[in-house]
Amino acid sequence: MQLSESIPSSALASDAELVAACLAGDRSAFGPIVERHQRLLCSLAYSATGQLSQSEDLAQETFVEAWRQLPKLREPEKLRSWLCGILRNKVFRLRRVDGREPSRQADPLDTAEELESDIPSTPDATIEKEEQAIMWSALERVPETYREPLILYYREHRSVEHVAVALDLSEDAVKQRLSRGRKILQEQVLSFVEGALARSTPGKLFTIGVLAALPPMATPAKAAGIGAAAAQGSLLMKWTGVAALLASLSGVISAVLALRANLDQARTPAERRFVVKATIGLFGSAIALLAILYGVRAGSYHWWEHRLLGAISAQVLVLSFVVAWPMAMVVIIRRQSKLRSSERIRHPDNFADARDQVGAAAKEYRSRWQLWGVPLVHIRFSTADEREKPVFGWVAGGDRAYGLLFAWGGIAVAPISVGAVAGGILAVGSVSVGVISLGMVSVGLFALGSAAVGVKALAWLSALGWDMAASGGFAIAQKVAVGPVAFASHANDEIAMAALNAPDGPQDPVLWLALIAILVLVPVILYARAVRQRLGRRAT
Repeated sequence: MQLSESIPSSALASDAELVAACLAGDRSAFGPIVERHQRLLCSLAYSATGQLSQSEDLAQETFVEAWRQLPKLREPEKLRSWLCGILRNKVFRLRRVDGREPSRQADPLDTAEELESDIPSTPDATIEKEEQAIMWSALERVPETYREPLILYYREHRSVEHVAVALDLSEDAVKQRLSRGRKILQEQVLSFVEGALARSTPGKLFTIGVLAALPPMATPAKAAGIGAAAAQGSLLMKWTGVAALLASLSGVISAVLALRANLDQARTPAERRFVVKATIGLFGSAIALLAILYGVRAGSYHWWEHRLLGAISAQVLVLSFVVAWPMAMVVIIRRQSKLRSSERIRHPDNFADARDQVGAAAKEYRSRWQLWGVPLVHIRFSTADEREKPVFGWVAGGDRAYGLLFAWGGIAVAPISVGAVAGGILAVGSVSVGVISLGMVSVGLFALGSAAVGVKALAWLSALGWDMAASGGFAIAQKVAVGPVAFASHANDEIAMAALNAPDGPQDPVLWLALIAILVLVPVILYARAVRQRLGRRAT
């Protein structure tokens, strides 16, 4: 969920990706948008007005209005056409107010004074008013159909391909219009106009000016401080991504340790093959889930108009995984127990050691001390035989562990639980279900993970929440959602940012929960070490 996933470098990022980053609170992502389209807008504005300063003012106003209206853009991949539409509307209104076309007021070419030939050394230097008059006196005689590509051609460093893309024309059409425009343009001033246009290209100062003029993405009536809230929200999203990754790693590590313990417990080749196959199946499916979610997110960025379909597909995938993975764990544990019982009969020599006998002290620890008839500690170190009951105690550990306080194992259920599948008040696992749920895929009142489902859900790739959802990919909620692809009553707006940064919001618990996700691994690590010391892996 960067949690807010970092967008690619500005040179590689598509318009849709830059728009998504802006909507997620990244104000700096608008800079590459300005740099990418400023030549086009300034050129079109100049072709319409004939005045360089006025054309840059119109282009700057266009970018500022686009920033304000960005949440209303339905097809971000068509950003260029949308910007051109805003500019042309401004030009139309300007002409209607003036009652004429401003571009027709330039002085005749033969009245301009002679100019010195020295060219300013800096690329952003402003050309003299006399130069502008001469340049426009020549250009205004060219019909607008040919004038736009001609101006844009020299401002795009003589690239027919760039002009074709900018004006949505074929390269052949651009070449024809350029040829016709050059013929119309007077021969005696052609070289001068080319040089003047090249020096009039907007540069870094224009970009800086636009960014400095950008208001917060809110109307004047909105609450003050929204800009700061958005910045804090962006920072929180990044920390949420880190916390989600740590929680996911915690769940994966706990599952790895449990499976390693299973290898230590194996006594026959068939048991080891079963453990290896189960490991490949479980972790292969987990990696596949993350890879598919990542791909669906990338696809939604690319095909922005179909992002809702991508978001729904991601949620169906996550919810299916939440159901299927625990069921797979139950099947694996049952088959493993059944295999252990059958292997005892087929290969009795492999279980001749005293520690491998049913009921051996090395296989299980049950404390003498009890509270309300329940052992304080109950831990199983070996693979359970068929028909053996799950481990149960105040503190429990094993393939199936149920604790009144704490439990860890393949399937762990307790107020505080850690396992491949974990359930409780505080649950940490590859798939976790709890009041507070941390893991690769988490479900709970407060859920944090690579994918999360809850009342409040924070995730790296996909978050589905009721009150709130925040993610570096998909964020869907009934009330507020923050993320590159967000759907809610308030999605990526000031209300959503304010909720994310509210005093009772998730910003304070996030890192604490990530720390808890790491600390709960301590007993799991100790358990894995105890299994190796008690049972080890003996040759067969």
